[in-house]
Amino acid sequence: MNVFSEIRTSVLETLDALVAEGVLPADLSWGGVTVEPPRDAAHGDMATNAAMVLARLAGKPPRDLAEVLAERLMNDPNIVRAEVAGPGFINLRLAPVIWHDVLAEAIDAGPQFGHSGMGAGVKVNVEFVSANPTGPLHVGNLRGAVFGDALASLLEFTGYDVTREYYVNDGGTQVDTLARSVFLRYLETHGQDVVFDEDAYPGDYLVPVAEALKESVGDAYVGKDEGAWLTKVREFATQEMMKLIREDLSAIGVKMDVFFSERSLFGTGRIETAVEELKRRDLIYQGTLEPPKGRQPEDWEPREQTLFRSTAHGDDVDRPIMKSDGSWTYFAPDIAYHWDKILRGYDELIDIFGADHGGYVKRMSAAVSALSDGRVPLDIKLTQLVRLWEGGKPLRMSKRAGAFVSLQDLVERVGADVTRMVMLTRRNDAPLDFDLAKVTEQSKDNPVFYVQYAHARVRSVMRKAEEMHLDWS
Repeated sequence: MNVFSEIRTSVLETLDALVAEGVLPADLSWGGVTVEPPRDAAHGDMATNAAMVLARLAGKPPRDLAEVLAERLMNDPNIVRAEVAGPGFINLRLAPVIWHDVLAEAIDAGPQFGHSGMGAGVKVNVEFVSANPTGPLHVGNLRGAVFGDALASLLEFTGYDVTREYYVNDGGTQVDTLARSVFLRYLETHGQDVVFDEDAYPGDYLVPVAEALKESVGDAYVGKDEGAWLTKVREFATQEMMKLIREDLSAIGVKMDVFFSERSLFGTGRIETAVEELKRRDLIYQGTLEPPKGRQPEDWEPREQTLFRSTAHGDDVDRPIMKSDGSWTYFAPDIAYHWDKILRGYDELIDIFGADHGGYVKRMSAAVSALSDGRVPLDIKLTQLVRLWEGGKPLRMSKRAGAFVSLQDLVERVGADVTRMVMLTRRNDAPLDFDLAKVTEQSKDNPVFYVQYAHARVRSVMRKAEEMHLDWS
């Protein structure tokens, strides 16, 4: 039973009736009519855009048509409430019997409930986590990891060919900072006193990395200039951090199919090739951007840069891809990375970003649209912050300061299943409070315990029914 298909059928049958009565013209197409979950579950079980997409062709204001349609839908026994919202959407609340039927199907189907082949033959790339390799994963990375993995699993369950991918941000200055921080710890292992500057990563998690480096190279880098060790220490430290990150992901049941290195895009011609593709489409030009909106920085001055004409594909402003000094901007390798995904033959791309990357959505969508000529959709999902609480107080975190709750610490304390479930109790784009006390107590305030308790009670009722030979189906 597909509830959405059934309710859409009800909506279409109601529209057919309005055509038969002369309320709507006979030449309308129902192709654009959808029935989907409303953005806010408090508004109803489902929502339809029927009045919005048909109003102009029907020659009626959207809300007027929505009022008529909503009134007729109330005659359907499966719909207990139909309310017009906004410019003409209709929110629907379904009769409980509909959900009873769905639950009966779920019980009969067991773990295979919802399985389908709707995505057969469609290749989807889901990129998520993609945290900088400058330390172990922490609570701030956790939400994207769980959400991305759950989304990938749902897509697989419905027949899609899914690739889980981690973009290793090892091409920027942060990995140089990591290398210098590890080097300071390395000098400590040789008995030297060191001072961490404000840009360094002073966390104790780098001590084992420094010890491993010492075991590998001995005192070969002691007393040497940075040029002699930076590249090698950077590679060593990045590899060690990625080992930790893989262990962190494994601890919450996440297994990536691909780890893609940002550094592999530099010096290989891959960025240049992607830019050439945009040039071929007349989307690269030399120009000067307008000054930043609002308060203008005192040191701002117009500079000619190489720009991507992203406004041609829905962005608000054109974006620089090369600085005036000839170096690439952060955006350029991201363009090349997504061009690589397109070349790998994916039909759809999904990126899971933290909310702090919201400004990247339009520019990245524009790049994918341009490079794929609109053939490959990019769906960017944003995950909001996780606020960790203990003893009624928020825990402050900073990787740079070395003060954070690691993913491993959290899982060891509350368990992987509890961690994953709590991360999925709120919409991905809404902030989430993770209370360490509540998720370990046996009360209704603990969602995990509440589900387990409800399951135990239901099973108890079912056993009693069987003992009494009652047909509870």
